[in-house]
Amino acid sequence: MAEVEVKFEREDLEGIVAEGSYLIDVAKRFGVRFGEPCDVQANLHHCSVIITSGADLLSADTKAESDYFAVNGRKANERLACQAKIERAGEIVIMTKEKAQDPKANDAASEDRSEQYRKEFAEMPLETKIKNLVQLETIALGETVSYIINSPFTIADKIMDVMAEFGFRKEEQQKSAVRPEEHKAEKSDGSSNGKRKASKRKDTPS
Repeated sequence: MAEVEVKFEREDLEGIVAEGSYLIDVAKRFGVRFGEPCDVQANLHHCSVIITSGADLLSADTKAESDYFAVNGRKANERLACQAKIERAGEIVIMTKEKAQDPKANDAASEDRSEQYRKEFAEMPLETKIKNLVQLETIALGETVSYIINSPFTIADKIMDVMAEFGFRKEEQQKSAVRPEEHKAEKSDGSSNGKRKASKRKDTPS
C-alpha cells in the first residue's frame, strides 16, 4: 500500500500514513483532537479543516459534506476530516481551526503555579516545610493502602480488560457511524465482486 506524507501546519506535526486512511484517524494518530465526536445524522461536525496542499489526493465530497457546508458555509478547500479519505499517494498539508483556548497556554499557567508554589515553599520555615511534607506523605500512603485493600489485582485486571474492550468497541462504533455512505457502498461492492470471482474459480473443472 502506498504511503502518504501528511503535515498539520498549526500543530507543526508531520509523518507518513497509509493510503486509504481518513483524515480524522490521521489526526488522532498525530495527537490532533477536534473536540466532540461528529454526528452525521444531526449534521453536526467539529472536524472541518482546510487542505492547503494536496486536496486532489482526497476522495470526492460526500453527501454529508454537501449538507454540512450548505448550512454552515464553506471556505476554499475546506473538508470534513471524518469524511475525507486519502486515495492517492503524495503530500497533504492540513490547517486546523484555531482553538478558542490554546493548550500550551494552560501548560504555561500550570507551570507558573508550580513555580509560585516552589517559591512559597522555599520561604517557609523549616518546621512548616516538614509539616507539609508529612501531610502529603500521609495522604499518599492512605490512598495507596485503600486501593490495595479494595482492588485485588485479579479483579482490577479483569475490570481494565473489560474497560479496554468496551472503549475499543465504542471507538469502532463511532468511526462506523461517521463513515460516508458512499465509501461503505464501494467497500460492499468490492466484497461482492470478490465472492463472485471466488465462486467462479471453484466451479471451473480442473
